Amino acid sequence: MSKSGDQKYMARALELAEQGRGFVEPNPMVGCVIVREGEIVGEGWHQKFGGPHAEIEALSAAGQAATGADVFVSLEPCCHQGKTPPCTEALIGAKVARVVIGCQDPNPQVAGNGIASLREAGIEVELIADDGSAHRLVAPFAKLMTTGRPWVIAKWAMTLDGKLATHTGDSQWISSEASRAVVHHVRGQVDGIVVGKGTVVQDDPTLTARPSGARIATRIVLDSLATLPMDSRLVKTLDQAPLLLVAREDAPAGRLSSLQSIGVDVLSLAMGDHEDFIGQLLDELGQRQMTNLLVEGGATLLGTLFDLGAIDEVHVFVAPKLIGGQAALTPVAGQGLAEMATALELDEIEVNVLGGDVHIHGYVRPR
Repeated sequence: MSKSGDQKYMARALELAEQGRGFVEPNPMVGCVIVREGEIVGEGWHQKFGGPHAEIEALSAAGQAATGADVFVSLEPCCHQGKTPPCTEALIGAKVARVVIGCQDPNPQVAGNGIASLREAGIEVELIADDGSAHRLVAPFAKLMTTGRPWVIAKWAMTLDGKLATHTGDSQWISSEASRAVVHHVRGQVDGIVVGKGTVVQDDPTLTARPSGARIATRIVLDSLATLPMDSRLVKTLDQAPLLLVAREDAPAGRLSSLQSIGVDVLSLAMGDHEDFIGQLLDELGQRQMTNLLVEGGATLLGTLFDLGAIDEVHVFVAPKLIGGQAALTPVAGQGLAEMATALELDEIEVNVLGGDVHIHGYVRPR
């Protein structure tokens, strides 16, 4: 098969994989295409966590036609027993001739062992030249596997003069309805949505996805002394989505008990500076297998994540409005950088106009 043919079928595998977004986490999104004599005889993707992997779905669709066929899979097939049996065994049992892989699995339990297993069975294996698409698709999974922390998506809406709100704190609404629809779509794909207590007090948000998406995100509020108002919309909508309140270990026990009694999950973290506090939170959320985390502010929280180098992806909505004010908040506080040469830069930038706003989406370039 020609190299151009390989690229075409791998592109299809990646397209299939994308359909699992929001359904498969903490597993990675994976797609698979089986080709015999230039014809696609089977396709599949990992459709939900705990369900059959992409290779199994594609082999089931192909049946006997998989024998002697070429298999294109976006991620190295697993070779260990998890919630499902190893995909390498299924491929070997189906007697496929060749397996073309988009990228190696970052999971230490696999990490090249799947490739080795296939080759030991006499199956030809190739790692296709990746344009970055295969690695991008599994980047959140890779971060969780290698660092134990979730992929962090920073989102904010600001005016043309770079303000999150007026000097009185009023921010509803900076962005257009079309921009807010994009935010709701992202909310429906993540495991958690994080805000600081100030955002809750000022905006009284619900932080739910409307309409609902593939996932129901846990609303996470950083509230050191557990002062979350009992009449807040976050509390009133506990039947719609989980709520996790993150407090210091010296927060009033009575407040914590009251919140827990109505169904709020409470996480107490050791006291320390803000960076240490946020670092502990990221570690804890990683242990809970949260893969994608959407951070919606405010400036102090975003600034701490920036200073920690923890932001991986950015959605920014710039409204064609000016409000001025030296005291009006800018999006990212924290210590910041001393030199322009060290500024974070974005890759794979997408720019769209939504209801008059400019939506900028990109991925933080590794330093």
